[in-house]
Amino acid sequence: MNIHLTKSQTGLDGVSAAETVLSHVDGERGELIIAGEHVGRLAATSCFEGVTARLWNGASKTTLSEADVRASLGAARARAFARLPELLAATGSMGIVDGFRAAVAGLRAEHGLAHEATIVGAFPVIAGALVRRARGLDPVAPDPSASHAADTLRMLHGRAPETREVTALDAYLVTASDHGMNASTFTARVVASTQADLFAAVTAGYCALTGPLHGGAPEPVLEMLDAIGSRERIQPWVDAALAHGERMMGFGHRVYRVRDPRADVLKTAIEALASDGADLPFAGEVEAYIRSALRRKNPERPLETNVEFFTAILLDALAIPRQAFTPIFAVARAAGWTAHAREQQRTGRLIRPSSSYVGAMPAD
Repeated sequence: MNIHLTKSQTGLDGVSAAETVLSHVDGERGELIIAGEHVGRLAATSCFEGVTARLWNGASKTTLSEADVRASLGAARARAFARLPELLAATGSMGIVDGFRAAVAGLRAEHGLAHEATIVGAFPVIAGALVRRARGLDPVAPDPSASHAADTLRMLHGRAPETREVTALDAYLVTASDHGMNASTFTARVVASTQADLFAAVTAGYCALTGPLHGGAPEPVLEMLDAIGSRERIQPWVDAALAHGERMMGFGHRVYRVRDPRADVLKTAIEALASDGADLPFAGEVEAYIRSALRRKNPERPLETNVEFFTAILLDALAIPRQAFTPIFAVARAAGWTAHAREQQRTGRLIRPSSSYVGAMPAD
């Protein structure tokens, strides 16, 4: 007997694939909880190392402190830099997004060292080296004593970052560290459920992240803002785009039915960077007009601002090239991927969903 699924069910909407202590998304209430804390409070009171410790402790029942994670990530960045010639050799003439995938696939276990730190520590080293290679520059060696956010910026730009820059990127890393059973995290958990190692699981997670419906969305936000160009063009440009059925980049979400809670966290982080090229008043006017236009178009279920809108503005203000947005997203999400993969290995079983066959049956 064939069982036909609804359109929603074919996307696994509402289907619970795992029990987790790592994060919870409530789309109706616009709520994101990471490791037992609301994302807004977590971004205001913690740092990337702190939230990573919470995620890893929840996944593996360890008792790592923020200082433990900071030390292990600093050491892992140094080890990754020592292996950089080998890792970059696999990237050939690839661009930043594809080169990052190839280099990540070359990571391997280090004797006696936690896979989680090896992976999360290597990601900003690889991203920084690829960005600088694209600019015709040599990679910058990491500073193991620096925070993950500060060292990420340092390896990207070849200079010591300002405190406000570090604060802004750290808020982004915390906010993007985990987000429930999103496509890339689910991919990582599926691979981990086979008892493949964390390196395979995270490589698969990154591949899922590169899709335009997942991690590839921030860059088009900037392209939209570029196309609008000036305040006087906001209304006519948006009205014409909606009349032609075009999608407003940075609005709407598969899960959230109200405003994405991460949007306001990042908007707050951007305010301190407004003098560094982030035209927040202009972006704010664009956001406000698009929200009102979408409410007029669909008053019963208007699309709200999502995290991609302010992610694009924040990363652009930090002078991170658009081609590196997806790898920098991965720098943050690697904390969640490693935690979910480890939790799946520890508590889950092989993920093997069924399907609804709608093809032809044998004649006999």
